[in-house]
Amino acid sequence: MAPKLLSPLFPWLILLTLFLLFLYSSLLPFHPPSPPTPPSNKFPTLPSCNFFKGHWVQDPNRKPMYDETCPFHRNSWNCLRNKRDNMGIINSWKWVPQGCVLHRIDPARFLGRMRNRNIGFVGDSLNENFLVSFLCILRVADAGPKKWKRKGAWRGAYFPKFNVTVGYHRAVLLAKYEWQPKQTAGGDEDGLKGTYRVDVDIPANDWANIADFYDVLVFNTGHWWNSDKFPKATPLTFYRAGEPILPPLDILDGFKVVLENMVPYIQNKVPHKTLKIWRLQSPRHFYGGDWNQNGSCLFNKPLEEQQLDLWFDPSNNGPNKEERLLNRLIEGALQGTDIQLLDLTQLSEFRADAHPAIWLGQKDAVSVWGQDCMHWCLPGVPDTWVDILSELIHVGLELG
Repeated sequence: MAPKLLSPLFPWLILLTLFLLFLYSSLLPFHPPSPPTPPSNKFPTLPSCNFFKGHWVQDPNRKPMYDETCPFHRNSWNCLRNKRDNMGIINSWKWVPQGCVLHRIDPARFLGRMRNRNIGFVGDSLNENFLVSFLCILRVADAGPKKWKRKGAWRGAYFPKFNVTVGYHRAVLLAKYEWQPKQTAGGDEDGLKGTYRVDVDIPANDWANIADFYDVLVFNTGHWWNSDKFPKATPLTFYRAGEPILPPLDILDGFKVVLENMVPYIQNKVPHKTLKIWRLQSPRHFYGGDWNQNGSCLFNKPLEEQQLDLWFDPSNNGPNKEERLLNRLIEGALQGTDIQLLDLTQLSEFRADAHPAIWLGQKDAVSVWGQDCMHWCLPGVPDTWVDILSELIHVGLELG
């Protein structure tokens, strides 16, 4: 049977169809291709929501997440147990950042996000103060944490419900330092008892080998960099590559050189995937003199904003001047790195009312050590630090 021939109209039907398709497409609006999305910043929330600038407001409904029974308390900071005055008022103040809302940490949600990860704090006792607040808050979501002291940690906790470890490594100068008694024979007319040798290019043993264990590391140093900790009788001497640095450095120049060596060490030795954070200085609030000059901090409310420069501007040469000066050096050393700044300085400058002061939980402590106007009552201001840190950790790990 012969095949059926195509209709002579078929080619015209094809041409008509193509023409109609062309006419339809020409009537559609033109949309140019979208430009490529720029890469995200490490913390995209920060340009639009600066958690570090703001003011304190009273919220009578605000209550602490933990009390004096938290097993991680350090006695002198446990202001509830030590019956410090005004603890209800101290904890009724809420930090309100400019132009945005700072949510309180949800311990269960935070630990859920951090499951199978670890967080480390490295530095001096103000980072330990921070850690204790953090542990007591996280314990709300896991009532069975185990005290933890491994990997060179001074203290910490393991939260088995979430397989999360939070540790603190005490390294007050970050760099390695050790006591060297005076070697020369004879009298001590110069008053020198010995020196503390600081190897500016060697990290302290307490944190030298932790880089692969933690997913988040929070560093600080600063509160030991003064002549109170290292007076003329027992000063710091600085070494690089095993040799003394000449001419000898004063303590502030030594701080700069340690930063110049420890910051690159962190950059090179800590894995890129680890979220690296540097907490800037926590302010002291000694009024009328330093800790050994009857300095006091018996205040009933936060400072006003117009008072802050009078208290903390280095040009005023007051007993609390170091924190802003050291912050400038730290910020300069961190430029061009992927270490994120946790700038808790200004929000803490307001809170002259929130230190342990004379309520130290030990008889005669004030007569021996003076008032504590440097560390913070717990619960207290560091709980707000935890709220901010949890936000930065969440964003930082999400962006990876």
